Amino acid sequence: MPSARVERKPKMLKFILKRLALGVLVILGVVIVTFIMTRVVPSNPAAQWVGPRATPEQIQAAKRELGLDQPLYIQLGIYIKNLFTGNLGKSLKTHQPVIEELKNYLPATIELVLLSTVIAALIGLPLGVISAKKKDRWLDHFSRFFSVGAVSLPTFWVGLFLQLIFYRWLGVLPLGGELSTNIKLFYQVPHVTGFLLLDSLITGNMVIFKDALLHFILPGITVALYPIGLVARMTRSALLEILGEDYIRAARSYGLPESTVLWSYALKNSLGPTITVLTLSIGYTLTNTFLIEAIFSWPGIGSYIATSILSLDYPAIMGVTIFAALAYVVLNLIADIIIALDPRVRL
Repeated sequence: MPSARVERKPKMLKFILKRLALGVLVILGVVIVTFIMTRVVPSNPAAQWVGPRATPEQIQAAKRELGLDQPLYIQLGIYIKNLFTGNLGKSLKTHQPVIEELKNYLPATIELVLLSTVIAALIGLPLGVISAKKKDRWLDHFSRFFSVGAVSLPTFWVGLFLQLIFYRWLGVLPLGGELSTNIKLFYQVPHVTGFLLLDSLITGNMVIFKDALLHFILPGITVALYPIGLVARMTRSALLEILGEDYIRAARSYGLPESTVLWSYALKNSLGPTITVLTLSIGYTLTNTFLIEAIFSWPGIGSYIATSILSLDYPAIMGVTIFAALAYVVLNLIADIIIALDPRVRL
């Protein structure tokens, strides 16, 4: 047994390195395609850089400054070279480094996605377990109906529907934003980690925490809906397969409580596929949240990319695209490693 583990370690390392190499190729391909597409779109980046009242001489000077007077392949080479130093260029609209602007907008998006993922796991796992336990009963039918609906419904429609119910009709939750206007005016918003809920807890400011939590509920539910359905369906499928195994029947024959068999034995062995799906859904949620942020006026990367697209700010568009591609590659690598950790899986 120890020799098998030792033999598996170099295979695991080789497996991870291979996935990393493929990930680098994917990111490089995304950079090349996106770079060419942003240059093909009809626009005048130099004129955007200097402003609407620029003279032809100023526009020509801006072209030289931005390197737009170089052939396309040279521009691409310079851009890729700058990427290795963390330089994503400067925004044509604000003249600020794109990497710095991403640092300002990313915490709100990451907080929304991570908390929504936690909600998805807390709701989806028990829902899948109950559905598997009550197979072909009304609870199972309800769970499957809910899961299919959660995966199928357009998230932007869900967001608008929740706003209509909880803000317009019931008036119990805010329409959008991260904080109320009066909170922003009369309270000092803490900035420690960039995550508002965490920062308000660290500083002990419960007024801001409660207000931020109320503002999180509607966008959080909207973003969490898709992974909830995904996790519930995957948990049910994996559990139904495992509940027919011999060791489960043996555990039941020993007189162990059904709850112990279900939650300690069966669920533990079905978590691999579920965690993998949940990890991959984070990547989908991360890009899907862009539209949700626009609906709920959430101050994250979604509002940043929306204004960048409208103004054809291609360095900002490139920066967000590269970040999304990098997130997908990293999450896919994590999912592959989770699968590979299972000793039953051949590398």
